[in-house]
Parts: sequence; C-alpha cells; structure tokens
Amino acid sequence: MTDNNARAECACGAIPLIGEEAPSFVADSTQGIVKFPEDYEGKWVILFSHPADFTPVCTSEIATFGALAGEFRALNTELIGISVDSICAHVAWLKNIQEKIRYHRYNGQPIDFPIVADVKMDVARKYGMIQPSSSDTKAVRAVFFIDPAHRVRALIYYPLSNGRNFEEIKRLLLALQTTDKFGVSTPADWEPGDEVLVAAPSTMSDLKKREGAEEEGAMDCQDWFFCRKKLGKAI
Repeated sequence: MTDNNARAECACGAIPLIGEEAPSFVADSTQGIVKFPEDYEGKWVILFSHPADFTPVCTSEIATFGALAGEFRALNTELIGISVDSICAHVAWLKNIQEKIRYHRYNGQPIDFPIVADVKMDVARKYGMIQPSSSDTKAVRAVFFIDPAHRVRALIYYPLSNGRNFEEIKRLLLALQTTDKFGVSTPADWEPGDEVLVAAPSTMSDLKKREGAEEEGAMDCQDWFFCRKKLGKAI
C-alpha cells in the first residue's frame, strides 16, 4: 500500500482519509437521483449518515439539519444524508417529522436536502460507515466535510447512542473555509471573529517580515512560532 492511497482498513471497508478524494456514487434519494460529485460542482458538502429512520436520536438530528439547512446553504454548503432504510421509509419518516416533531430550532421546516436510500450499503461501505463492532446492519453517525475540489477535509464519527453537536459541525466548516480563504490556521476553541494563527516562519526573510508586522501592530507574537492576528473580514 502506497502513501498516496493509504487508508484506514476495517471490516466495514476503507475509511476515506483527510486529503483524499471523496468516493463518488450514484444513488436514489428523497430528492431523486444523487450523482456525487457531479451534482455539487463548486460546493462544499456535508455528507452524513444516521443509523435508522423512526428512531429518537436520528429524529432529533434530521430535524436539526432541517432547521439549519438554510444556514449551511448560505455558506455554499449542501447536505446529503444517508441511511440503509428505503425511500418509502425515508419519505414517511420525514412527513412524520414535519407534522409532529418540534425540537429546539426545528418548527416544521421542509427537509429538502436529499437522504440517500442505501439499502445495499454500497455508499456506507465506501465511507466506512458500517462498523460491525457497533452494528452490522446500521450505519454509525459519520460526518464528512468535503470541499469544492471533492477532497475530504475533516471527518467525525459518533456512536449510535449519541447525537451530534451541530454548533461544532458549523464551527468546523467555518474554520475550514477561513483557512482556505485567508491561508491561516485556527486555534483551539476558535469561533468566527476570533484571532487566527499565522504559520511559523520557515526562512529568515519570513521571520523579518513577521517582526515588521508585529512592530506595526498587525499581529501579536508571544514567541517566533506562536503569532495571532485579526482578520480584516469574516467569511
């Protein structure tokens, strides 16, 4: 196995790693046929799985994604859900959620992003979502952050029993977009509007430029390898 195609192997298949191209797929969904990545040119994608329709934790999550879908789209980001249930089950469940479920910010908004019916587990296996030590019939709660170049930029896995933190999902998306737009890094507990980190200098010329920027008040350096600055504008 070479460095270029190294993957984390498990009984569920290969888990795409950060920096790798996200596996392509064509699948039926609640919004018709999804062709990934062709249908999402120029977009960020949050691809996520849930264990099963008509279950309490998954219901709270789909409702929350429904409430936040507009905010993600405003960040040039589309949502794609996946579970091993059928289209009929998905449609009935979503109808039930819209009519009966009210949870935090969800108040009956349309759930208009696609939820893939992955009955044969083809997509789930491509993304390492079927983990037999947890369940060999349900997908774990996986979240993949995929950039407009169709590269996996981050991934988070949760167990069947515990719901996701949606503020963290949005925060991490904004952090990735900030890194791409401004060429900076974000520190621990970074929130939009906070100071960002500047890469450590690799040459004497870089170090002198940094010293000049610090003298001008453009950045705050506590040591040569740890400098913070404010961004001129936010995402």
